[in-house]
Amino acid sequence: MPSTDTHTDLWIRRFAPASATPPGVRLICFPHAGGSASFYHPLHRALGSTAEVLGVQYPGRQERRAEVPPADLAVLVDGVRKELEEWTDQPYVFFGHSMGAVIAYEVARRLEQETGAGPLGLIASGRRAPGVLVEETVHLRDDSGLVAEVRALSGTAASLLDDAEVREMILPSLRADYTAVETYRHVPGRELGCPVTVMVGDADPRVDADHARAWSHHTTGAFTLRTFPGGHFYLGDQWPAVGAAVSACLTAFGAEPR
Repeated sequence: MPSTDTHTDLWIRRFAPASATPPGVRLICFPHAGGSASFYHPLHRALGSTAEVLGVQYPGRQERRAEVPPADLAVLVDGVRKELEEWTDQPYVFFGHSMGAVIAYEVARRLEQETGAGPLGLIASGRRAPGVLVEETVHLRDDSGLVAEVRALSGTAASLLDDAEVREMILPSLRADYTAVETYRHVPGRELGCPVTVMVGDADPRVDADHARAWSHHTTGAFTLRTFPGGHFYLGDQWPAVGAAVSACLTAFGAEPR
C-alpha cells in the first residue's frame, strides 16, 4: 500500500505506515533548524512497517508558514509537549537531528518529570550534549551570512536557497530557529531515565567525539554512540543505513512491532 502524509493537527504530521497493520511503536521525529516534518519521510520509507513515524512540524514552515516562528526554544518545547498528549498512548521513541535533538531531549525531560513516564528511548543525531556550551552567533549574521552557514553544513536543501523567492520564505524560520538553539542554555537537573543513542557523522564540523560522548552524562540509562561516514547531514546520503540503525535502537529500547 503506498504511503501517504496526513496532517493530524498543527504540530504533528503522520506518515502512514506502509503495511495495513499499524506498528506497535511510534517514532516521533524532531527536525533541525530550518527543517520541517517532511525531512523525515525518507526515514519512514526506510523503516517500513517497523514503526509509525510522526514528524513534528514547528510553526513558520510549510502549511504553518503564516505563523510567526518562535525564537525561544522553551516555546517550541512547550508547544510540542502539549500536542503530544494524544500520541503517547502507546510505546514511543524520540528521534531528533541537530536542534531537534535538543528539543526532543527537553520534551523527554518534561514528560518524565511531569508524568513519571517518557519515551522508551532517545536517539540524538548530529548534536553535542545539552550540557556542553559552545558560544555561537550565527543568528546575528546578516542574511548572506546565515545562508553561508546553511550551505557549509549542506542543510535545509541548500540548493533551494539559490531561488530568491524560496529564500525569502525560508529565512524567517531559519533565523528564528538559529536564535532559539544558540541562546538555549541547559538547566541542570535530574537526568533522563531512558536510554540514549547518539548518531553523528565522522566529519561533522559542529560535533566532535567528546561532545557527542558527553550525552552519557544526561541519562541514567544505557548510552550508545554510533558514527556514520559523512558530515552534519550524514543522514541524507544513507537513509537505509540510518533506518537500519534506528530499527536496531528500537529493538534495544524494548520496542517491538505488533
